[in-house]
Amino acid sequence: MNKWVVGARVKTLPAAVAPVLVGTSFATEIDWINGGLALVVSLSLQIAVNFSNDYSDGIRGTDANRVGPTRLVASGLASAKAVRTAAFTSFATACIAGTLLSLNTTLWLILVGLISVLAAWGYTGGKKPYGYLGFGEFSVFIFFGLVATIGSYYVQTQQINWQIVLLSIPIGSLSCAILVINNLRDRPLDEKADKQTLAVKLGDQKTRYFYGFLLLVTQLTVLLAISIDSQIALVMICLPLVYKVLMQVLRGAKGEELIAVLGKTARVQLITAALIALALLI
Repeated sequence: MNKWVVGARVKTLPAAVAPVLVGTSFATEIDWINGGLALVVSLSLQIAVNFSNDYSDGIRGTDANRVGPTRLVASGLASAKAVRTAAFTSFATACIAGTLLSLNTTLWLILVGLISVLAAWGYTGGKKPYGYLGFGEFSVFIFFGLVATIGSYYVQTQQINWQIVLLSIPIGSLSCAILVINNLRDRPLDEKADKQTLAVKLGDQKTRYFYGFLLLVTQLTVLLAISIDSQIALVMICLPLVYKVLMQVLRGAKGEELIAVLGKTARVQLITAALIALALLI
């Protein structure tokens, strides 16, 4: 497989697709150009985060002996300079698409986009990356949950309401759950490298309980969202898969097993988003 596809970490991309899918589908009339631009922004930012993380962790040496997906810098598949260029190219793509989107809607989106880019880079980049301080999950919930979902709806309608805020919560919770599994997998090595992720701060067992809490929040908010459209009850189809992956985590899955769990969690998010979108569209 092409090394740049590997570096983009395709399994994490549902976290970028899901909020755009839900936010766009909630609009009464869909502007497909704005929807497409929103998707480009979201995907580009996710890929930029992945390359930035690869670059920043690689030059710090915290990716050595990593159990998870291949890291380009740490493995020597690509130079740190090349990976940084890939990250900046992805950021630039997001900025171009975001600027076009703001011209179609409101220039205030440029500010939102700038904050999003700074948050994406600051996760592991810079002198004091907040991902090393345990705030990564909070950031993911905000930017790949609330901001991305509400923003995707706003560029369609130029409105914000309580319904779209509610719909953004399960998407953000599942995005957060993906990162929790990633950090749970890496917790032993992160602890040795003094990378104080939330998983390191909480410890193994409490991190597993936190993952369960996020899945519970997802299901509860989906139940509340049935008040918006009764057909959102379709999402309950996911319950067997949610239960299965939760039990795998609570029973102590570790190392390479958690790579599969991460993929299953991303699948739950994408299916959840697709079913919500389907319910809103039919």
